Amino acid sequence: MAYNLQSLITILQGILDPQQTRWILGPQKPHLQSLLGKASSLQQILEKTPPLTKIPSLECQIRDVANEAEDIVESHMVERMLSMPEGVNFTPLAPDVLLVTQKLDSVIEQVVKLVEVETNKKPTGSSWSGASFSSVVVGVDEDLMQLKDRLTGNQSKLEILPIVGMGGIGKTTLARKLYQDSLILDHFSHLAWTTVSQDYNMRSILLSLLRCIIGKEECDKHNGKGDGELKDILYRNLCGRRYMIVLDDIWSTKFWDEIRRYFPDNNNGSRIVITTRESDVAKYADSEIQHHHQVQLLSESQSWDLLSQIVFQEEDCPHELQGIGEKIASDCGGLPLAINVIGGLLSKVERLKDAWENIGNDVRAAIAESDKQFSNILSLSYNHLPIHLKPCFLYMAAFPEDYEIDLLRLVRMWVAEGFVKSNGEKSLEEEAEDYLKSLVERNLVSVITSYDWYGETKRYSMHDLLRDLCIRKADDEKFLHVKNSTELTFSNQLRRVSIHTSYGMEDDEYASSSEMSVVRSFLVFVKLDRNVSPMVSTLRLLRVLDLLKMNKYAIEFPEEILQLVNLRYLSINCKSLPRSGISRLCNLQTLIVEYQDCVSNKIWEIFIFPMSYSYFPAELWEMSELRHLIILNTYLEMEYDYMKKIVLEKLQMIRGVKLSPSMIRSGFLEIIPNIKSLEIRYEDDGSSGMSEVVDLSHLHKLQTLTWISSRDQYLHVLKFPSTLRELYLEDCVITPAATTALCALPNLEVLKMTHCTFKSSETEEEEANEEWEIAEGDEFSSLQFLQLHKCYSLVRWRADETNFPRLRHLFIQWCPYLEEIPAGIGEIPTLQSIHVEWCSDSAEASAKQIQEEQQSEYDNYDLQLRIFPSYENSCVVS
Repeated sequence: MAYNLQSLITILQGILDPQQTRWILGPQKPHLQSLLGKASSLQQILEKTPPLTKIPSLECQIRDVANEAEDIVESHMVERMLSMPEGVNFTPLAPDVLLVTQKLDSVIEQVVKLVEVETNKKPTGSSWSGASFSSVVVGVDEDLMQLKDRLTGNQSKLEILPIVGMGGIGKTTLARKLYQDSLILDHFSHLAWTTVSQDYNMRSILLSLLRCIIGKEECDKHNGKGDGELKDILYRNLCGRRYMIVLDDIWSTKFWDEIRRYFPDNNNGSRIVITTRESDVAKYADSEIQHHHQVQLLSESQSWDLLSQIVFQEEDCPHELQGIGEKIASDCGGLPLAINVIGGLLSKVERLKDAWENIGNDVRAAIAESDKQFSNILSLSYNHLPIHLKPCFLYMAAFPEDYEIDLLRLVRMWVAEGFVKSNGEKSLEEEAEDYLKSLVERNLVSVITSYDWYGETKRYSMHDLLRDLCIRKADDEKFLHVKNSTELTFSNQLRRVSIHTSYGMEDDEYASSSEMSVVRSFLVFVKLDRNVSPMVSTLRLLRVLDLLKMNKYAIEFPEEILQLVNLRYLSINCKSLPRSGISRLCNLQTLIVEYQDCVSNKIWEIFIFPMSYSYFPAELWEMSELRHLIILNTYLEMEYDYMKKIVLEKLQMIRGVKLSPSMIRSGFLEIIPNIKSLEIRYEDDGSSGMSEVVDLSHLHKLQTLTWISSRDQYLHVLKFPSTLRELYLEDCVITPAATTALCALPNLEVLKMTHCTFKSSETEEEEANEEWEIAEGDEFSSLQFLQLHKCYSLVRWRADETNFPRLRHLFIQWCPYLEEIPAGIGEIPTLQSIHVEWCSDSAEASAKQIQEEQQSEYDNYDLQLRIFPSYENSCVVS
């Protein structure tokens, strides 16, 4: 269960922070310190304790007392902040705090006793626990071939072969196929299989392996011996033999550390196969080679092949069932376990189209209802999560089906909710990214990586059946409620709500809803196009409010939002921010505002054609908790009278700001010392020429910079920090000196240039010379992604492989007069793709020539080439 004690701890640490100036604690301080101490102690105990799934009543107690403590403290904070915005006196809440602290004491006592009891228990025996389904297997021929090659290959040293994948994907089935293969049986003199599981019993595992190696009768003679003696017997009986061991369903590196030394390396080609859901376990066990076998989901055709074999065996599928059968197979999402379950169900019903359509109407519900073991198998992964990851996993239920989740959006929400624990070395966002990485390594979340002209894009998704589990767990645990059907009511005391449908959403639904009073997150993923004020007024403890997709057209900023003083994350599509009052949101960490009446589907227009100009309220620069300030679809003028009033130490990202020379002189860059990502439109305000030097070199944490000039600005006037990893330039003039300066950036991995011109000197009167020549010795040492976009004056590009030794992806778009891509680019050993769009026929031909030479001369067929309609065959630039 997701106890979410970290949120409570984060709140209390903020109040008790010696550096904070908002709260006057007085006699309340000892009570709050006691509450923090108890919450921290309980969390530390739970972090070291196996999941309490066998005692649901205790789990519910922990959840309820943590939620109650949160509600008491935050309700008091909100009440005091609304009544006394400045220098808030934290008085008095002693009776409530004392009572909830006593409840925490009681829970701690119960957990400690339980831990003592469980410590003295021996784990139950470990026998093979794979689900008993049809033995039919499809789509694994290539997997089997690859694995058999590794198992029987010439490598004489002992090798570890991890087989990794999500629950139900067929890891055990694949390992069984290998274990029973005639080639494998002939190749190894000894084979042994054991299933480890989460709560493993080392003695049972050792006896299981010995039964396979020396036989049951001989093994029974050793039943009375201890674990140490059994390990020695295992080692002696494997010495000198070529063996293959299968360790099925490993969950922890601790088990591997305990048993690894008892598998001798006989230098004769012995192998150990492990199956696991945990990628970090696989990497740990196979630390030398670090090449584990990732089992993939089945394709739609493979899914149907498997389902039809399970249901019809040797018979053909009746024609009238083929269409609905293929749909049912597709709805299983390529997961063999789900196909086995639904196949078993279909085998028991009449072979009538109506009967199959009844099941096909909701395949995932049919699977869950027909086989409890299926849900249990998937639930194992959730139950095994450490307590800090459980709320993060359940929060992903908030996103709609097949939704590709943006990394930054998700981690900001986790941080705003207080799920992320600071370790002092990394930022909260970096810690949150590590949390997400852990969910990926546990095969609970998938990464969708793509390359387009934005560079590398990473999105995250969840398998539909895992998402169903996530939604069900989140609802059962009263953690989050998803409105995705026609229900008109919610369960009591909701803590998080995500709206996926507009059906039944009336203006007054929330206005009188007491169930909404403790909601911490409210996310809308559909167009409601209605007044949000009645709803907002009920959400007094809200931390996360995402209304970006709620309205088709921009709305007036709801004044009621200014009462949500507990808010940490706000995302909204509005016409303008209020000129005053925004600083009341003193806890706000992330502010995302979309300034556009009709949102374009062409995202590139956001950057190149800003819709309008407006003003930042000056109060924004007083908000010391602000971490991310993101303005979409426009660039805002800044009121900068307040520039030196406060240094925004926590601010990491600014996007959508107009900057002028006079603002830089006034000290704007000095108030954002820890900025990591900066998107600026630089405009001359008449106070100086565009040739004035802009020094960014003191921004030592800056990694991503977007610099858009209002008119051609010489790039050499910019001084960059060496930390820069991604640079986006628009309407800049690139000179040889500027190119050399860019080459000097040791960490630069992404460089994109739009509407840039190229000159051979720094003289403003000089016309563009139509050539970008990179001098010999100039080297973009770390550059992996290069884009030239709408560089209309560029005719010749002179460079070779020595200038871009690590380039992977080259994008050239709307460069109609570029004659060719330098042939030397094809010599770059790391090059993976070339993308040419709306360029000349000769530029396209040069790209094709590079690919052909790679194939014919170097047998390299991995270089991908994408060519879109040529400029010469389409239109002419006016």
